[in-house]
Amino acid sequence: MPANLPPQYFEAEQRFREAKTPEDKVEALEEMLAIMPKHKGTDKLKAMLRERISKFRDQAQKKKGAARQKTAYDIEKEGAGQIVVIGPPNTGKSSLVKLMTNASPEVADFPHTTHKPMPGMAQYGNIQFQLIDTPPLTKDYTEPEFMDLIRRTDIVVILLDLSADPMQQLEDTLAILHSFRIYSEACPVPEDLKKPPKIKKMFVVVNKMDKPEDKETMEIFMELSGIKLPCLGISTRSFQNIMVFLDKLYALSGIIRVYTKPPGKEADKYSPFVIPVGSTLEDLGGKIHNDFVHKLKYAKAWGKSVRDGQMVQRDYVLKDGDVVEFSV
Repeated sequence: MPANLPPQYFEAEQRFREAKTPEDKVEALEEMLAIMPKHKGTDKLKAMLRERISKFRDQAQKKKGAARQKTAYDIEKEGAGQIVVIGPPNTGKSSLVKLMTNASPEVADFPHTTHKPMPGMAQYGNIQFQLIDTPPLTKDYTEPEFMDLIRRTDIVVILLDLSADPMQQLEDTLAILHSFRIYSEACPVPEDLKKPPKIKKMFVVVNKMDKPEDKETMEIFMELSGIKLPCLGISTRSFQNIMVFLDKLYALSGIIRVYTKPPGKEADKYSPFVIPVGSTLEDLGGKIHNDFVHKLKYAKAWGKSVRDGQMVQRDYVLKDGDVVEFSV
């Protein structure tokens, strides 16, 4: 009896042949099995597909079970947010990270001086951000572990060189990221992607605004590029807009700082709780201790949107700089 397989079966079969990983092969085989008509003419084919599914599942399990070798890109998050600084060669990534943090990456006037990522902590008021210097991002070769780091990080800073065709640099950098299905919130995602994209917060920083006339060059870049991502011109040489750079990172991070105080005492303004924008009093209580969530009745709050010492309920949405005195 002929199998009479529909066109969708052969499309899934093509995806199976093109699949690079055991997981992708299993996904395509399971789709083929689901599409296949149910009659005697397909019994042998079904048995063969089930055998293949079992084989590739075993391969995937062994791959997962094997201890993954740690690489230089396995950097544990620290501070209020992790920011990876990426970009073409010689844009000043190492200079920026060295200027902002306690890290000591090698800085030189020639490209490819950075061979592995290097983290450092940048102080911003009473919190810190983790900035990571990275090797140059080029079309020639990009390590998969590098892309994994970008997928995990909180914010991606794309550093460009104002004196070296920043429009082309931006276009090339975004093309590399898109080839790994990494997109920004401002970039349209193609509908024909076979796997879901990773959407990241991205911030374009244009370095080497060293001379007064570079301001006009920066304006021309902004106009001609039609850039929709957050963008800032800086100079690591003259320190122009360096503190603005940190302000922008904080604004993009999606966090707020909230302080607590015991009754009758002042708040400790040196040790804020760092929580996501939109967090409630109940969320803060749970971050302090699980018991707070169950015992919390109300709290007193000091801040821009409340009167000093105003009583607020569990669903009160906290604002940056609020001071809270709990009552349980």
